[in-house]
Amino acid sequence: MKKRCLALLLAFAMVFAFTACTGNDPGTDPGAEPGTNPPAQPGEMTEGGEISVGLYNDLDASLDPHMSSSSAATREILFNIYEGLVKPDSDGNLVPAIAESYSVNDGADQYTFKLRQGVQFHNGKEVTADDVVWSLSRAAGLETGEPLVSDVANIAAVTKTDDATIVIDLKKPDTEFLAHITTAILPEGHDPMSEVVGTGPYKFVSRVIQDNIVLEKFDGYWGEKAHLDKVTLKIIENPQTLVSSLRSGALDMAIRLDNSQIATLSNMNILEGSSNIVQALYLNNAVKPFDDVRVRQALCYAIDKHEVIELASEGHGSPVGSSMFPAFGKYFMPELIDYYTKDLDKARELLAEAGYPDGFEFTITVPSSMQSHVDVAQVIEQLLQPIGVTAKIDQVEWATWYSDAYQGRKFEGTVIGMDAHGVAASDMLARFQSSSAKNFINFNSPEYDAAYAAAVSTTDDAEQTRLFKECETILTEQAANVYIQDGASFVAMAKDLDGFEFYPLYVLDLSKIYKVQ
Repeated sequence: MKKRCLALLLAFAMVFAFTACTGNDPGTDPGAEPGTNPPAQPGEMTEGGEISVGLYNDLDASLDPHMSSSSAATREILFNIYEGLVKPDSDGNLVPAIAESYSVNDGADQYTFKLRQGVQFHNGKEVTADDVVWSLSRAAGLETGEPLVSDVANIAAVTKTDDATIVIDLKKPDTEFLAHITTAILPEGHDPMSEVVGTGPYKFVSRVIQDNIVLEKFDGYWGEKAHLDKVTLKIIENPQTLVSSLRSGALDMAIRLDNSQIATLSNMNILEGSSNIVQALYLNNAVKPFDDVRVRQALCYAIDKHEVIELASEGHGSPVGSSMFPAFGKYFMPELIDYYTKDLDKARELLAEAGYPDGFEFTITVPSSMQSHVDVAQVIEQLLQPIGVTAKIDQVEWATWYSDAYQGRKFEGTVIGMDAHGVAASDMLARFQSSSAKNFINFNSPEYDAAYAAAVSTTDDAEQTRLFKECETILTEQAANVYIQDGASFVAMAKDLDGFEFYPLYVLDLSKIYKVQ
């Protein structure tokens, strides 16, 4: 077997551009009494305290980590409560969590994990190998035949070989499997619908739907413990109300703000990073006129993504040309960014060929709580007018968008950002398989299906990279969507807070945040 260190960087080099606010280490007073902490100096880290954090969307109705993997906003918070065998860090590495080491066979179809001893659940019970076997079997649907977590649907069997060793056999080789085994470990037989119990640095205390979620520091955490005693997550879907709450001090922090929202927050520290999403005008390929590739291509020629970024976000953001954002390093294809250059005559020509010489009307459905997507939709509306296409913007509540547009696929166009569930290229590309339950745009390409199937079947890294890039190219050539950007993401923090870290995926790591004095 090939031994591999859990702290190694994954198969691809993650590239990040972010500005993070980091604090100073606490000072040491050599004259202090043994066992006592010296008084904190101005600007130094202090332990304890509580904060309120604004969220623009409520979490899923269920906080079952095996049932809510489709919602990025929910995964973002559950990161603090639940852990898998491994978990990502802010540099894109997969680092030890409930497992302390692992090995993989040469065929990449069997993974062996050595479990960390002494890990506790929030209810005080120690994690056992039986808990791991039960949790992964549940997530993979080994008894029901219906996986709850698509990322681990490739698991054929989970076996305990001794009290500290788990062997996972796969149905087919998967060199990216480690990135999928971040799936939460639960107590054996536990019903997460009745009680939220994980192993993370924060434990769940309470929730009021559409109002707040309260978390408290877990003193029994196996790793570096959280600094804050309590975090209250407040649901404020109205963007203006969210900003007002930051200005008034009712909120100590908010994430994923856009450039227009931070303009009046002089009382806060502002951090800028990447959203790690692919923002696009996503098109329902199964409805007219978007079932015609020429219509989709016409929109691509009419919309200049650089112009959109400048007008909607004052130049903040990184342009993308397919369903992969820059943090994915070797998989990101900058050559696809300008595959379509603005050409209104070409756009009109394609529309005429498709039978729409006078253009057409369609509706762009956008979650009203996501101002950055609303702003982009409004710019797109203006850019389509010269080719005779009228876009009507329908702003809806997040829950309505999620149930109708995403789950029900009842939409024509939508501006949204698609994120990666983990740090594997397949996390971005699997959803466009014609058979995928997450293929909400109804993209259907035998060519794409064949390339994707070949990519996930090979164990040769160079060949897999080539095939994933072929998938990206197909999405661009067939204009599956009108790709725009990986948007900038702003974080507002009270000036007595520090320690926030940007991640290469949807994560709000509350355990790193602390108060300064």
